[in-house]
Amino acid sequence: METDVLGNVIFTEDQIHQRVRELGEEITGDYRREYGNDTALMVVSILKGGFIFLADLIRHIHLELSIDFMAISSYGESTRTSGAVKIVKDLSDSIYNKRVLVVEDIIDTGLTLSYILRNLISRGPQEIKVCTLLDRTARRIAPLEADYSGFQVGEDFLVGYGLDYLQKWRNLRYICALETTK
Repeated sequence: METDVLGNVIFTEDQIHQRVRELGEEITGDYRREYGNDTALMVVSILKGGFIFLADLIRHIHLELSIDFMAISSYGESTRTSGAVKIVKDLSDSIYNKRVLVVEDIIDTGLTLSYILRNLISRGPQEIKVCTLLDRTARRIAPLEADYSGFQVGEDFLVGYGLDYLQKWRNLRYICALETTK
């Protein structure tokens, strides 16, 4: 019988909130410098993991913005991505000719995000940038980089602050490693 247990805390609640505030300020500054103070931004969050990060991040982005959501399935009941990507919930609004910021909880192999970006680019946005809370570049297969990245992470499977395993532990205020015992 396998039991999932929470391991070491990787990022505390305070570390997360500090970095999210910095990302929001960086995004605001970059867009204002590039496009002016009245720029409008469409923020697209990838559900389910990204919603907590999104909620905190947009409070620190001081631009006119709208929000939409996509839900993608690529993990199933595993701690490794299956590689097969399926859109479970599509955007409600058009992104045609808009500046889009895709908000992700974690970029791992990059295969899922590459699929999402190809799909979104085909819809004719003015531009697309990516903001991720966690960036696992060591496992990256797809050739992509986030425009905004909160933390670099290693190989541990992480839960908390929106990240889950089998829908458990999204509600933790911190991020920790998940360990499995037999």
